[in-house]
Amino acid sequence: MDLHLTDAQATAEERAAVDSELGAPESGWQGGQRQSGETRAASNGDAPGRRHRLLPVLHAIHNGIGWISPGALNYVSLRLDVAPAEVYGVASFYGMFSLQPRPPVVGHVCDDIACVTRGSEKVCAELEGKLGPAGSPCSGGRAIWLRSQCLGLCERAPAALVTSAGKKSQERVLAHASADAVQSLINNAVRGRLPAEPDVLNLQASVPQAVQKSEPSPLRLLRRIAQGGASTPEGYQRLGGYEGLRKALALGPEGTLRELSASKLLGRGGAAFPIAKKWEALFLQRNALQKNPDRKHYVICNADESEPGTFKDRILMEGDPFAVVEGMTIGGFVTGAPQGYVYLRGEYPLAAKRMQEAIQSAKESGLLGDNILGSGLQFDIEIRRGAGAYICGEETALFNSIEGYRGEPRNKPPFPTQSGLFRQPTAINNVETLVNVPGIIREGGAAYAKLGTNNSAGTRLFCLSGHVARPGVYEVAMGTTLSRLIDLAGGVAGSVRLQAVLLGGAAGTFVGPQELDTALTFEATRAIGATLGSGVVMLFDDTVDLRQILLRIASFFRHETCGQCVPCRVGVVRQQEALQRLVDAEPLGSSTQEIALLREMAQAMRDASICGLGQTAASALESALQRWSLFS
Repeated sequence: MDLHLTDAQATAEERAAVDSELGAPESGWQGGQRQSGETRAASNGDAPGRRHRLLPVLHAIHNGIGWISPGALNYVSLRLDVAPAEVYGVASFYGMFSLQPRPPVVGHVCDDIACVTRGSEKVCAELEGKLGPAGSPCSGGRAIWLRSQCLGLCERAPAALVTSAGKKSQERVLAHASADAVQSLINNAVRGRLPAEPDVLNLQASVPQAVQKSEPSPLRLLRRIAQGGASTPEGYQRLGGYEGLRKALALGPEGTLRELSASKLLGRGGAAFPIAKKWEALFLQRNALQKNPDRKHYVICNADESEPGTFKDRILMEGDPFAVVEGMTIGGFVTGAPQGYVYLRGEYPLAAKRMQEAIQSAKESGLLGDNILGSGLQFDIEIRRGAGAYICGEETALFNSIEGYRGEPRNKPPFPTQSGLFRQPTAINNVETLVNVPGIIREGGAAYAKLGTNNSAGTRLFCLSGHVARPGVYEVAMGTTLSRLIDLAGGVAGSVRLQAVLLGGAAGTFVGPQELDTALTFEATRAIGATLGSGVVMLFDDTVDLRQILLRIASFFRHETCGQCVPCRVGVVRQQEALQRLVDAEPLGSSTQEIALLREMAQAMRDASICGLGQTAASALESALQRWSLFS
């Protein structure tokens, strides 16, 4: 693509898909019929007010057609008044979008590390026999199947996702997946009969604690999911919902901040930053809102959990969506933000459906929008679906994505509380952090701080997958040992002989069986050179070749780097190449020299990468090299 429009024209179907998102064009300058004598003045126009619709528009095209053509890109450029090269740059950034013709039905089969432990390679091998190689058309040319990065369904691995483009596009998750089941879904989709995904969360598969009646129940965040009935405003309120918001309105912003500060709640997305400090930074800027009408505050829920092995936020959104809405609404009240966004991972169709239903129901019940609960509070929420870019979990990359730019991180400072979404002060927290807020306000911050340990307060959600007897999301008090958590999940599966545990996901660290007595707190894991990260606890028995797992992690980072900064763009490629040479027993020089080179590259990425992706891309690899002699 160029800065100028090409001769490619959008089809009627493509134009209809774009217009379904933006409405009909109002003039020839927006892609409509050019009228004689129609002119416009050279100015910035309203482009900044429309460019942020770019990601939803690209989704609309892809959902309707199955791929995004040059003609469709031209039409989007006209409608949004954005240069074709920039539209192309955004569309080509995301893994879920295809810029090459492909069939309308696509089967995505996960072959990431959690699914590998549960048989995904066998599924892929059988699919090759039934449908042909990955990437080749099947079912009469109407479908295609592809190997996929993690789909966030690790507790039900192996997993697959089938999408069907058209006027009524459909998505269907399949987990546990077999080759026969994937083939059947693809064939049904080709015939226009793709069955809908069950609209009920499978508690036994996803939240084992909900059905383990013999276990003492520490459940706070998972309590309503375990009890059921939280899918409507009425059911949610019967189970204690919106008591936190009502109390916050009575306490006022200052009182609410005091409770959050007393709770010692640290962010649950990996960075562990105190939520009270984020919100206080925006609260202190509220006076500026009255003096400057162009200034605006935002609250964002980061629901783009794309870390391999992480799925807790998906389960919260599927099973307790109003808790997310209530937590964000309290955030809007404290920070003075009238608008919130949920940036939701693109591979989560059921979570998107449940969240959209919750937002709409909350509006209809006076719990969202204007004059919430008769208090005069104004706050609204909009969902933005990601499109397959792990880097968009980084907060500033997420801002760029919402604004209609490539999801590339920004330099910090300035930090989001000063310049975030649309360069305005922004509070951004992940799903688990926000779901904690209503309960803290309802029960009091001091009561929450008594849970867990002095420096790691509260309970924490952990995503157990891999070779564990009962995979799923588990909620335990901070300070619970890793061995106790594994026992709660039924112990080690597979060969029953534990080789390694991956803590924190692909950007986390490996620990060995000798470290199972480590308390799951920020300080205790830091002491052994590990991290809680996003709550991943993935088990590997002694039949697993850890070298292949490391290669898959290295491949993940190579695929997911945004390429903006040299240390990460080059480093993740060279890291994978060096690791491949070690696995193939063909090092440059000796294995010792190759490993030394890997460590030098890791240090360079840590020191010079713009964001956390490059800074942690070698963490799992380095921890494994430290604990095991894998290439001697």
